[in-house]
Amino acid sequence: MVSAPAKFLFDNDFAAGGRSSKPTISLTEHAEKVAQAEAAAHARGFAEAQTKAEQKATVALERITTLLQGLDRSLAAVHARLETEAVGVAMAVAKKLIPALVAREPLAEISALAADCFRHLVASPHVVVRVSDTLHASARERLDEIIRRLGLESRLVILGEPEIAPGDCRIEWADGGICRDSAVVTAAIDQAVTRYISARLEAAPKSDIPWRFER
Repeated sequence: MVSAPAKFLFDNDFAAGGRSSKPTISLTEHAEKVAQAEAAAHARGFAEAQTKAEQKATVALERITTLLQGLDRSLAAVHARLETEAVGVAMAVAKKLIPALVAREPLAEISALAADCFRHLVASPHVVVRVSDTLHASARERLDEIIRRLGLESRLVILGEPEIAPGDCRIEWADGGICRDSAVVTAAIDQAVTRYISARLEAAPKSDIPWRFER
């Protein structure tokens, strides 16, 4: 029986003595190259992941910094608002308390002012004190007592006038005088407080948070 002739596959290089031209590599070398390729791919992937993570962390830190700065401005604005509101509340309370205190001790401020003036009017021949007509009698008694206690020889004249509010007075002497007018004092204090509050709020940072204040 005659076998079929083998097909010529052109695999042999007859010029090279019949040896195969295909490159050959051992299994060990192949395994090492595969391991090296995998290690390199792993290193590249890790580096890329690390870079992305650092970029995200940078963006997150920038956002946190911006938020903290905004929060700091907001807290400063809140502090200024609370401070000015506290001043306003204190003024409102004082306006309600002062009339009650004056009604309880209407001669307290008059007596203090008069005593301070009398100490500097030793050489004045006479002093005139104008008070509310509702306090004329009690003011005369209190101020006469102050004159005697200080040992002054000035002639004291006390006049009651309806246009002067209880707790207010005018003290006059030969070359001068002084006036206590609670309405003028209150108006001056109101103006000073208004200027302070306006300046404080103007200087305070603008809040990034829409705070609401409820009473």
